[in-house]
Amino acid sequence: MTVAKLLQLVDGAAGFAPVTAPAPLAELEAYFARFVAYPSEHARVAHTLWAAHAHLMDAWQSTPRIAFLSPEPASGKSRALEITETVVPNPVQAVNVTPAYLFRKIGEGDTLPTVLFDEADTVWGPRASTENEELRGLLNAGHRRGAVAGRCIVVGKTVRTEELPAFCAVALAGLGDLPDTILTRSVIVRMRRRAPHEAVEPFRPRLHEAEGHALRNRLAGWADSVRAAMAEALPTMPPGVCDRDADVWEPLLAVADAAGGDWPQRARVAAVALVAAAKAGTPSLGVRLLADLRTVFGDREVMSTVEILKDLCAIEESPWADLKGKALDARGLSNRLKAYGVSPTTVRIGEHTPKGYRKSDLFDTWQRYLGGPGIGVATSATNATAAE
Repeated sequence: MTVAKLLQLVDGAAGFAPVTAPAPLAELEAYFARFVAYPSEHARVAHTLWAAHAHLMDAWQSTPRIAFLSPEPASGKSRALEITETVVPNPVQAVNVTPAYLFRKIGEGDTLPTVLFDEADTVWGPRASTENEELRGLLNAGHRRGAVAGRCIVVGKTVRTEELPAFCAVALAGLGDLPDTILTRSVIVRMRRRAPHEAVEPFRPRLHEAEGHALRNRLAGWADSVRAAMAEALPTMPPGVCDRDADVWEPLLAVADAAGGDWPQRARVAAVALVAAAKAGTPSLGVRLLADLRTVFGDREVMSTVEILKDLCAIEESPWADLKGKALDARGLSNRLKAYGVSPTTVRIGEHTPKGYRKSDLFDTWQRYLGGPGIGVATSATNATAAE
Protein backbone atom coordinates (compact mmCIF):
# COMPACT_ATOMS: atom_id res chain seq x y z
CA MET A 1 0.00 0.00 0.00
CA THR A 2 1.40 3.38 -0.99
CA VAL A 3 1.57 6.38 1.32
CA ALA A 4 -1.02 8.15 -0.86
CA LYS A 5 -3.48 5.29 -0.42
CA LEU A 6 -2.78 5.12 3.30
CA LEU A 7 -3.45 8.84 3.64
CA GLN A 8 -6.75 8.45 1.79
CA LEU A 9 -7.81 5.85 4.31
CA VAL A 10 -6.75 8.11 7.17
CA ASP A 11 -8.51 11.19 5.82
CA GLY A 12 -11.70 9.26 5.20
CA ALA A 13 -11.82 7.23 8.38
CA ALA A 14 -9.82 8.85 11.18
CA GLY A 15 -13.11 9.75 12.78
CA PHE A 16 -11.80 12.56 14.99
CA ALA A 17 -12.27 16.32 14.66
CA PRO A 18 -9.16 18.17 15.88
CA VAL A 19 -9.80 20.55 18.74
CA THR A 20 -9.11 24.25 18.52
CA ALA A 21 -6.45 24.31 21.25
CA PRO A 22 -3.06 24.11 19.51
CA ALA A 23 -1.08 20.96 20.18
CA PRO A 24 2.63 21.61 20.87
CA LEU A 25 3.69 18.39 19.14
CA ALA A 26 5.76 20.14 16.47
CA GLU A 27 7.74 21.98 19.14
CA LEU A 28 8.16 18.76 21.10
CA GLU A 29 9.40 16.88 18.04
CA ALA A 30 11.88 19.66 17.24
CA TYR A 31 13.09 19.65 20.86
CA PHE A 32 13.72 15.89 20.74
CA ALA A 33 15.43 16.09 17.34
CA ARG A 34 18.00 18.56 18.65
CA PHE A 35 19.48 16.03 21.06
CA VAL A 36 18.84 12.54 19.63
CA ALA A 37 19.88 11.03 16.29
CA TYR A 38 16.90 8.80 15.65
CA PRO A 39 17.17 5.79 13.34
CA SER A 40 14.20 7.13 11.34
CA GLU A 41 11.53 9.80 11.25
CA HIS A 42 9.06 7.10 12.32
CA ALA A 43 10.96 6.64 15.58
CA ARG A 44 10.95 10.39 16.24
CA VAL A 45 7.21 10.60 15.58
CA ALA A 46 6.53 7.66 17.92
CA HIS A 47 8.65 9.18 20.70
CA THR A 48 6.84 12.51 20.37
CA LEU A 49 3.39 10.91 20.51
CA TRP A 50 4.39 8.67 23.42
CA ALA A 51 5.57 11.64 25.51
CA ALA A 52 2.28 13.43 24.81
CA HIS A 53 0.21 10.36 25.69
CA ALA A 54 1.82 10.29 29.16
CA HIS A 55 -0.12 13.47 29.99
CA LEU A 56 -3.43 11.70 29.36
CA MET A 57 -3.06 8.54 31.40
CA ASP A 58 -6.51 8.84 32.93
CA ALA A 59 -8.02 8.60 29.42
CA TRP A 60 -6.46 5.30 28.34
CA GLN A 61 -7.48 1.71 28.91
CA SER A 62 -3.95 0.60 28.06
CA THR A 63 -0.59 2.32 27.78
CA PRO A 64 2.25 1.24 25.51
CA ARG A 65 5.79 1.00 26.74
CA ILE A 66 8.45 2.59 24.56
CA ALA A 67 11.74 0.68 24.41
CA PHE A 68 14.96 2.24 23.13
CA LEU A 69 17.25 -0.69 22.34
CA SER A 70 20.63 -1.05 20.64
CA PRO A 71 23.31 -3.69 20.12
CA GLU A 72 26.09 -1.42 21.41
CA PRO A 73 26.51 1.34 24.02
CA ALA A 74 26.69 5.03 23.07
CA SER A 75 23.70 4.83 20.75
CA GLY A 76 21.53 7.56 22.27
CA LYS A 77 19.27 5.40 24.45
CA SER A 78 19.97 7.09 27.78
CA ARG A 79 19.88 10.50 26.13
CA ALA A 80 16.38 9.71 24.84
CA LEU A 81 15.30 9.01 28.43
CA GLU A 82 17.02 12.14 29.74
CA ILE A 83 15.13 14.46 27.44
CA THR A 84 11.92 12.51 27.99
CA GLU A 85 12.26 13.19 31.71
CA THR A 86 11.99 16.94 31.13
CA VAL A 87 8.63 16.80 29.32
CA VAL A 88 6.58 14.04 30.98
CA PRO A 89 4.53 14.29 34.19
CA ASN A 90 5.96 13.06 37.48
CA PRO A 91 9.06 11.33 36.04
CA VAL A 92 10.69 8.60 38.12
CA GLN A 93 14.18 7.39 37.24
CA ALA A 94 14.49 3.64 37.70
CA VAL A 95 18.07 2.38 37.53
CA ASN A 96 18.91 -0.69 39.62
CA VAL A 97 15.72 -0.26 41.65
CA THR A 98 14.22 -3.00 43.77
CA PRO A 99 10.78 -4.36 42.95
CA ALA A 100 9.49 -3.17 46.32
CA TYR A 101 10.59 0.41 45.63
CA LEU A 102 8.92 0.53 42.24
CA PHE A 103 5.72 -1.08 43.54
CA ARG A 104 5.45 1.60 46.22
CA LYS A 105 6.45 4.45 43.92
CA ILE A 106 3.71 3.64 41.41
CA GLY A 107 1.07 3.30 44.09
CA GLU A 108 1.80 6.43 46.10
CA GLY A 109 0.32 9.87 45.53
CA ASP A 110 -2.53 11.08 43.35
CA THR A 111 -0.48 11.58 40.15
CA LEU A 112 0.62 8.56 38.15
CA PRO A 113 4.39 8.44 37.67
CA THR A 114 6.15 8.15 34.33
CA VAL A 115 8.77 5.47 34.94
CA LEU A 116 12.05 5.87 33.01
CA PHE A 117 13.82 2.52 33.20
CA ASP A 118 17.45 2.82 32.07
CA GLU A 119 19.92 -0.08 31.76
CA ALA A 120 17.06 -2.54 31.52
CA ASP A 121 19.45 -5.17 30.14
CA THR A 122 21.03 -5.45 33.61
CA VAL A 123 17.65 -6.40 35.04
CA TRP A 124 16.81 -9.26 32.68
CA GLY A 125 20.26 -10.28 31.47
CA PRO A 126 21.82 -13.72 32.05
CA ARG A 127 23.12 -12.78 35.53
CA ALA A 128 19.95 -11.09 36.71
CA SER A 129 18.38 -12.01 40.03
CA THR A 130 15.27 -14.16 40.02
CA GLU A 131 13.47 -11.45 42.02
CA ASN A 132 13.48 -9.37 38.86
CA GLU A 133 10.70 -11.58 37.57
CA GLU A 134 8.54 -9.49 39.90
CA LEU A 135 9.52 -6.42 37.90
CA ARG A 136 8.63 -8.16 34.67
CA GLY A 137 5.26 -9.09 36.11
CA LEU A 138 4.71 -5.49 37.17
CA LEU A 139 5.57 -4.11 33.73
CA ASN A 140 3.51 -6.77 31.98
CA ALA A 141 0.41 -6.14 34.06
CA GLY A 142 0.81 -2.39 34.32
CA HIS A 143 -0.01 -1.62 30.72
CA ARG A 144 -3.72 -2.16 31.49
CA ARG A 145 -5.87 0.21 33.55
CA GLY A 146 -6.90 -1.31 36.86
CA ALA A 147 -3.99 -3.76 36.90
CA VAL A 148 -2.54 -4.56 40.30
CA ALA A 149 0.55 -6.37 41.51
CA GLY A 150 -0.29 -8.97 44.15
CA ARG A 151 2.23 -9.53 46.92
CA CYS A 152 2.48 -11.38 50.20
CA ILE A 153 3.76 -9.52 53.25
CA VAL A 154 4.64 -10.90 56.66
CA VAL A 155 3.37 -9.00 59.70
CA GLY A 156 4.64 -10.73 62.80
CA LYS A 157 3.65 -14.34 62.30
CA THR A 158 0.84 -13.53 59.90
CA VAL A 159 1.11 -13.61 56.13
CA ARG A 160 -1.13 -11.10 54.42
CA THR A 161 -1.82 -10.30 50.81
CA GLU A 162 -1.83 -6.82 49.33
CA GLU A 163 -2.61 -5.46 45.90
CA LEU A 164 -0.63 -2.48 44.63
CA PRO A 165 -1.59 -0.42 41.56
CA ALA A 166 0.59 -1.18 38.53
CA PHE A 167 -0.85 1.01 35.75
CA CYS A 168 1.57 3.72 34.60
CA ALA A 169 3.56 4.92 31.60
CA VAL A 170 6.98 3.28 31.21
CA ALA A 171 9.93 4.04 28.94
CA LEU A 172 12.87 1.63 28.86
CA ALA A 173 16.40 1.69 27.47
CA GLY A 174 18.89 -1.15 27.25
CA LEU A 175 21.35 -3.21 25.26
CA GLY A 176 20.13 -6.16 23.22
CA ASP A 177 16.54 -7.22 23.73
CA LEU A 178 14.01 -7.39 26.52
CA PRO A 179 11.72 -10.30 27.47
CA ASP A 180 9.16 -10.99 24.74
CA THR A 181 6.30 -10.30 27.13
CA ILE A 182 7.54 -6.70 27.46
CA LEU A 183 8.46 -6.25 23.79
CA THR A 184 4.98 -7.20 22.64
CA ARG A 185 3.59 -4.38 24.78
CA SER A 186 6.10 -1.83 23.48
CA VAL A 187 6.81 0.58 20.68
CA ILE A 188 10.32 -0.62 19.82
CA VAL A 189 12.94 1.90 18.67
CA ARG A 190 16.16 0.26 17.46
CA MET A 191 18.80 2.90 18.16
CA ARG A 192 22.22 3.01 16.54
CA ARG A 193 25.40 4.99 16.91
CA ARG A 194 25.51 8.36 15.22
CA ALA A 195 27.21 8.53 11.86
CA PRO A 196 29.79 11.30 11.38
CA HIS A 197 27.31 13.37 9.38
CA GLU A 198 24.56 13.13 12.03
CA ALA A 199 25.07 16.16 14.25
CA VAL A 200 23.11 16.64 17.47
CA GLU A 201 23.26 19.28 20.15
CA PRO A 202 24.79 18.28 23.51
CA PHE A 203 22.10 18.06 26.17
CA ARG A 204 22.93 19.97 29.35
CA PRO A 205 20.22 19.82 32.03
CA ARG A 206 21.17 23.19 33.53
CA LEU A 207 20.75 24.80 30.10
CA HIS A 208 17.86 22.87 28.59
CA GLU A 209 15.66 21.63 31.44
CA ALA A 210 13.75 24.91 31.64
CA GLU A 211 12.86 24.63 27.96
CA GLY A 212 11.69 21.06 28.45
CA HIS A 213 9.63 22.01 31.49
CA ALA A 214 7.96 24.82 29.54
CA LEU A 215 7.02 22.26 26.88
CA ARG A 216 5.75 19.94 29.60
CA ASN A 217 3.45 22.68 30.89
CA ARG A 218 2.09 23.39 27.42
CA LEU A 219 1.52 19.68 26.85
CA ALA A 220 -0.36 19.47 30.15
CA GLY A 221 -2.55 22.41 29.15
CA TRP A 222 -3.31 20.89 25.76
CA ALA A 223 -4.02 17.52 27.37
CA ASP A 224 -6.61 19.14 29.63
CA SER A 225 -8.39 20.54 26.58
CA VAL A 226 -8.75 17.12 24.92
CA ARG A 227 -9.03 14.83 27.93
CA ALA A 228 -12.79 14.23 27.70
CA ALA A 229 -12.62 13.43 23.98
CA MET A 230 -9.63 11.12 24.41
CA ALA A 231 -11.55 8.79 26.70
CA GLU A 232 -14.02 8.16 23.84
CA ALA A 233 -11.51 8.11 20.96
CA LEU A 234 -11.49 5.04 18.69
CA PRO A 235 -8.77 5.76 16.13
CA THR A 236 -8.78 3.81 12.89
CA MET A 237 -5.88 1.41 12.59
CA PRO A 238 -3.75 1.35 9.43
CA PRO A 239 -3.35 -1.89 7.45
CA GLY A 240 -1.22 -4.47 9.23
CA VAL A 241 -1.68 -3.06 12.74
CA CYS A 242 -4.04 -5.32 14.67
CA ASP A 243 -4.46 -7.35 17.86
CA ARG A 244 -1.74 -6.52 20.44
CA ASP A 245 -0.11 -4.02 18.06
CA ALA A 246 -3.42 -2.14 17.86
CA ASP A 247 -3.55 -1.98 21.67
CA VAL A 248 -0.04 -0.54 21.67
CA TRP A 249 -0.71 2.12 19.06
CA GLU A 250 -4.28 3.14 19.94
CA PRO A 251 -3.34 5.90 22.45
CA LEU A 252 -0.63 7.28 20.16
CA LEU A 253 -2.96 7.44 17.15
CA ALA A 254 -5.63 9.06 19.31
CA VAL A 255 -3.14 11.76 20.30
CA ALA A 256 -2.19 12.26 16.64
CA ASP A 257 -5.85 12.56 15.60
CA ALA A 258 -6.47 15.13 18.32
CA ALA A 259 -3.44 17.16 17.22
CA GLY A 260 -4.68 17.29 13.63
CA GLY A 261 -2.61 18.65 10.75
CA ASP A 262 -0.34 15.98 9.28
CA TRP A 263 -0.01 14.11 12.56
CA PRO A 264 -2.71 11.50 11.84
CA GLN A 265 -0.99 10.57 8.58
CA ARG A 266 2.54 10.57 9.98
CA ALA A 267 1.47 8.55 13.00
CA ARG A 268 -0.13 5.80 10.92
CA VAL A 269 2.81 5.50 8.56
CA ALA A 270 5.11 5.34 11.61
CA ALA A 271 2.90 2.64 13.16
CA VAL A 272 3.06 0.45 10.05
CA ALA A 273 6.82 0.89 9.71
CA LEU A 274 7.72 0.24 13.35
CA VAL A 275 5.37 -2.72 13.70
CA ALA A 276 6.92 -4.25 10.58
CA ALA A 277 10.43 -3.62 11.90
CA ALA A 278 9.56 -5.27 15.21
CA LYS A 279 8.19 -8.36 13.48
CA ALA A 280 11.30 -8.57 11.30
CA GLY A 281 13.51 -8.79 14.40
CA THR A 282 15.10 -11.95 15.77
CA PRO A 283 12.37 -14.63 15.87
CA SER A 284 11.96 -17.14 18.66
CA LEU A 285 13.62 -20.50 18.18
CA GLY A 286 10.22 -22.08 17.57
CA VAL A 287 9.33 -19.62 14.80
CA ARG A 288 12.82 -20.09 13.33
CA LEU A 289 12.18 -23.84 13.21
CA LEU A 290 8.86 -23.36 11.44
CA ALA A 291 10.45 -21.04 8.88
CA ASP A 292 13.34 -23.43 8.24
CA LEU A 293 10.91 -26.34 7.91
CA ARG A 294 8.98 -24.46 5.25
CA THR A 295 12.28 -23.92 3.44
CA VAL A 296 13.40 -27.55 3.54
CA PHE A 297 10.00 -28.90 2.51
CA GLY A 298 10.00 -26.77 -0.64
CA ASP A 299 7.70 -28.51 -3.14
CA ARG A 300 7.67 -31.84 -1.31
CA GLU A 301 4.44 -33.03 0.26
CA VAL A 302 6.00 -35.42 2.78
CA MET A 303 9.44 -35.83 4.35
CA SER A 304 10.91 -38.40 6.66
CA THR A 305 12.23 -37.23 10.02
CA VAL A 306 15.72 -38.29 8.99
CA GLU A 307 15.56 -36.17 5.83
CA ILE A 308 14.22 -33.20 7.74
CA LEU A 309 16.96 -33.32 10.36
CA LYS A 310 19.67 -33.68 7.71
CA ASP A 311 18.36 -30.71 5.71
CA LEU A 312 17.82 -28.53 8.78
CA CYS A 313 21.39 -29.07 9.96
CA ALA A 314 22.67 -28.27 6.46
CA ILE A 315 21.18 -24.77 6.47
CA GLU A 316 24.03 -22.28 6.77
CA GLU A 317 24.11 -20.39 10.08
CA SER A 318 21.22 -22.43 11.41
CA PRO A 319 21.30 -23.45 15.10
CA TRP A 320 20.06 -26.99 14.51
CA ALA A 321 23.47 -28.66 14.23
CA ASP A 322 24.55 -27.30 17.61
CA LEU A 323 21.89 -26.86 20.27
CA LYS A 324 23.90 -26.65 23.50
CA GLY A 325 26.53 -28.92 22.01
CA LYS A 326 24.17 -31.44 20.39
CA ALA A 327 22.40 -31.59 17.06
CA LEU A 328 18.61 -31.53 16.91
CA ASP A 329 17.33 -35.11 17.00
CA ALA A 330 13.97 -36.75 16.31
CA ARG A 331 12.75 -36.39 19.88
CA GLY A 332 13.78 -32.75 20.04
CA LEU A 333 12.04 -32.01 16.75
CA SER A 334 8.89 -33.75 17.94
CA ASN A 335 8.89 -31.92 21.29
CA ARG A 336 9.36 -28.51 19.67
CA LEU A 337 6.60 -29.07 17.12
CA LYS A 338 4.22 -30.50 19.71
CA ALA A 339 3.84 -26.98 21.13
CA TYR A 340 2.30 -25.98 17.77
CA GLY A 341 -0.03 -28.96 17.59
CA VAL A 342 2.07 -30.88 15.03
CA SER A 343 3.10 -34.49 15.59
CA PRO A 344 5.12 -37.00 13.55
CA THR A 345 3.27 -39.71 11.69
CA THR A 346 3.99 -42.61 9.37
CA VAL A 347 4.49 -41.37 5.82
CA ARG A 348 4.95 -43.19 2.54
CA ILE A 349 7.99 -42.29 0.46
CA GLY A 350 8.26 -44.68 -2.48
CA GLU A 351 8.22 -48.18 -1.06
CA HIS A 352 9.24 -47.05 2.42
CA THR A 353 7.04 -45.96 5.34
CA PRO A 354 9.26 -44.08 7.81
CA LYS A 355 8.22 -41.70 10.54
CA GLY A 356 7.97 -38.16 9.22
CA TYR A 357 5.78 -35.13 8.61
CA ARG A 358 3.26 -34.03 6.00
CA LYS A 359 3.20 -30.53 4.56
CA SER A 360 -0.59 -30.53 4.98
CA ASP A 361 -0.17 -30.96 8.75
CA LEU A 362 2.22 -28.00 8.91
CA PHE A 363 0.41 -25.67 6.54
CA ASP A 364 -2.02 -24.18 9.08
CA THR A 365 0.80 -23.60 11.57
CA TRP A 366 2.91 -21.89 8.90
CA GLN A 367 0.02 -19.61 8.02
CA ARG A 368 -0.61 -18.67 11.63
CA TYR A 369 2.98 -18.01 12.68
CA LEU A 370 4.72 -17.08 9.44
CA GLY A 371 1.98 -15.78 7.16
CA GLY A 372 1.90 -16.60 3.49
CA PRO A 373 5.17 -16.38 1.54
CA GLY A 374 5.81 -12.72 0.81
CA ILE A 375 2.64 -11.67 2.64
CA GLY A 376 2.45 -9.84 5.94
CA VAL A 377 2.87 -6.58 7.74
CA ALA A 378 6.43 -6.15 6.50
CA THR A 379 5.15 -5.97 2.95
CA SER A 380 2.61 -3.33 3.94
CA ALA A 381 5.33 -1.31 5.63
CA THR A 382 7.65 -1.54 2.66
CA ASN A 383 4.95 -0.29 0.34
CA ALA A 384 3.84 2.40 2.81
CA THR A 385 7.31 3.84 3.24
CA ALA A 386 8.72 3.38 -0.27
CA ALA A 387 7.00 6.49 -1.56
CA GLU A 388 8.26 8.78 1.22
